[in-house]
Amino acid sequence: MSWESFFQNLSNGISLGGLYALIAIGYSMVYGILRLINFAHGDIFMLGAYIAFYGMLIFSLPWWLSLIVSIILTAFIGILIDKGAYKPLRNAPRISALITAIGVSFFLENLGLVVFGGRPKGFYRPHIFDEIITIKGVRILSLTFYSLVITAIFLVLLFYIVYRTKTGLGMRAVSTDMETARLMGIDVDKIISITFAIGSGLAAVGGVLWAMKYPQINPLMGIFPGLKAFIAAVLGGIGSVGGALLGGFILGIAEIMLVAFMPQLSGYRDAFAFLILILILLVKPTGLLGVEVKEKA
Repeated sequence: MSWESFFQNLSNGISLGGLYALIAIGYSMVYGILRLINFAHGDIFMLGAYIAFYGMLIFSLPWWLSLIVSIILTAFIGILIDKGAYKPLRNAPRISALITAIGVSFFLENLGLVVFGGRPKGFYRPHIFDEIITIKGVRILSLTFYSLVITAIFLVLLFYIVYRTKTGLGMRAVSTDMETARLMGIDVDKIISITFAIGSGLAAVGGVLWAMKYPQINPLMGIFPGLKAFIAAVLGGIGSVGGALLGGFILGIAEIMLVAFMPQLSGYRDAFAFLILILILLVKPTGLLGVEVKEKA
């Protein structure tokens, strides 16, 4: 493989990894506070893409405004899901919440099939993202650069919220000990709703960027990206925002490099991701940056 081909594939892997990271962070934030795997997260990703799609198609909004509207509405949907599906089960066994998360996922997928139709729809990609940038023989779609910049902006904003604001302090307190945080006067339900809103908003960003990268959307489009993001979260250490970020980039680069170096295994690309999940659970269950959390009796 030439250096040009290597860097070509590396840029593609970094771009894909950034999208995985955006979705994986939502998994990690919810798990870090509720110890809940929100399997509906991939379908929230799908809703974000559809909201942006109809914003541009029906209301003729510019892509950036459609992205903002998608973030806001998807964040609101995330709050509604928490209030309607998860809040009534706060004190129920965790298996009940897990089953509910799977049920919400199926509900959103089938609702999407009814409302949006099962036929895939072409997603508009602005011309600014269609330019080809050539750097020493490496041809890179401008969308790759813009998606990295957009991803970086939202990740910096997220880290600012988590580590530099009172809301972020509340999130970290609730993730450490929910009952103690409640006794200290923290509105736990509000913090959880904000967490769902932020995670869902990031999923919407990932959904729009994904739809621009692979310009076609359908109601089941969130299944595999959602599962891959879950694997990335486990790889980095589910419950850790930094771990989700690291896991997303590692998984994205590993997937692309597998296909680049061993094209005969391209059909096993998804299986490779699940193999990584199995290996990390066997070798280091807490993930690369995760810490062991003892379950309460």
